[in-house]
Amino acid sequence: MKLNDKRTLAVTFFLLVVTVVVRFGMSGDSAPATVAPSQNAAQAEARLDLLRQKAGTVPGREIVFKQAAAELEGREKGMLKADTKEQAQAQLLQLTQTVASANGIEIHGMEDRRDKPLTADYGEISVTVAFTCAIEQLVNFMAALGDQPQILATNEVRVSATADKKKTIQVRMSIAAIVPRKLLPAEKKGVPSF
Repeated sequence: MKLNDKRTLAVTFFLLVVTVVVRFGMSGDSAPATVAPSQNAAQAEARLDLLRQKAGTVPGREIVFKQAAAELEGREKGMLKADTKEQAQAQLLQLTQTVASANGIEIHGMEDRRDKPLTADYGEISVTVAFTCAIEQLVNFMAALGDQPQILATNEVRVSATADKKKTIQVRMSIAAIVPRKLLPAEKKGVPSF
């Protein structure tokens, strides 16, 4: 063999030894560790059965959710729909005046308007009006308010007698309606100011 061939053979042998040492010597003589299962077969089957039971109840829960959503939508049809609190109060006043005029009562304007939160999702707005009418007209007016598709209620009714011969009464009434909570101003928390 020639000297060149001997050198090439020696270098190749040396590289082979280094490769074997690096490959097997550095990584250790142990095989890759396998992870033991955290559950045995019986526990896995029990867990699978539980998941199947839960998955089986999903269609029933979806049906209940759809029914509740439909019922909520039906109830919320009675809320006043407006972009702002002022528009909702104007809508309530207009509705009150329309019902009053249908019963022969003339309301010229409102004396007061208020709002208050009821829950995290709903609030209440109210307008106070004053008018003069006969007692039968007042009874019919209140019954007509209850017949409206909107959710309306009377918060306060004050009745005073008049001295005329027609036996009319003076009425001051606060009428309220339900609105979405987002129309009302946010409650300020902290120390009240004087």
